[in-house]
Amino acid sequence: MDDLRSLRELRAVVPEPGQEWLVPERRRLLRRMRGRRRGLGRALLLAGVLGTATAVAVVVARPQPPITTPVGPSQAVRLDPSVVLARAADTVGRREGAGEVPRPTQWQYTKTLDKQPNRDETQTFERWMRYDGKQTAGFDEAGKPVVRDVPPDPGDDDLSPQQYDQKLRALPTDPKRLLAKVTGDRHWIDWPVEEGVPKVVEPDASRAYRVITLYLSRYGVMPPKLEAAMFRALALIPGIRIEQGIPDAAGRRGLGVWLDNGIDSPFRDYDILDPETYRYLGRHTVWLRDEYSQSGGDLMAAKGSVWTTALLTSTIVDRPGERG
Repeated sequence: MDDLRSLRELRAVVPEPGQEWLVPERRRLLRRMRGRRRGLGRALLLAGVLGTATAVAVVVARPQPPITTPVGPSQAVRLDPSVVLARAADTVGRREGAGEVPRPTQWQYTKTLDKQPNRDETQTFERWMRYDGKQTAGFDEAGKPVVRDVPPDPGDDDLSPQQYDQKLRALPTDPKRLLAKVTGDRHWIDWPVEEGVPKVVEPDASRAYRVITLYLSRYGVMPPKLEAAMFRALALIPGIRIEQGIPDAAGRRGLGVWLDNGIDSPFRDYDILDPETYRYLGRHTVWLRDEYSQSGGDLMAAKGSVWTTALLTSTIVDRPGERG
């Protein structure tokens, strides 16, 4: 089945009785499918198909060699989260500072890979977002640079790079206080406001995990002490699991962090960290059983299907087209 058709069906799903917590997971998956890409820049071509009002940049998608035999949950080796996250905090806390706060007219450049479960090729995306969020840039299919304005979207939960930076720098470095701050942040509770999607507040642990891992993926401007506090706060969330050898879309194998929140989800989402530097590498979603659309009964993803992404570069540049 075409992945865009699947995404449209996901947005139209109405939860069955007794599955109230499945809605946040489906919304989370949908936001991961488009929101992760937006979180590193804003949604590009896919966002327009999903009906968002955000202006998007067109990018070049270049085929990459497919990954062979991805590691699934049954093959992975589970690690002690408290030990791993304590080591991560010690390691990142010794890094050099993130430097000066970028100017509003500078640009955040990201290069990512995306390997969808129903495609053989891996797509490469390069994108630029002006730091104040007013413009995006990329390349069209002919390789021509394109700069587009970004109109405001009041119902969207995405932030500009500058707004992410401001939120980051306002967070406390005490792990317990940081966890309480991200858990109670009304921005992540009240938004997004999505037409046709019932508003269900996700459990605190799920929201805290989602927000912290989103912040960790924006490591370009992260102060070292705050990054260390992120990992220590992550260790306080009940249900954190870590497995080694989980591959991203670039074939890099790292530490797969996921949250066991007791929800009977058909898939498992891993956030992948480099096993030595603990930098954010990307995402790995594996389907634990067949998943069908509720609207038509079509198979959306077969058991064992894998969707991976990879964050290759995230840096600040002075103008679109620069790669740092």
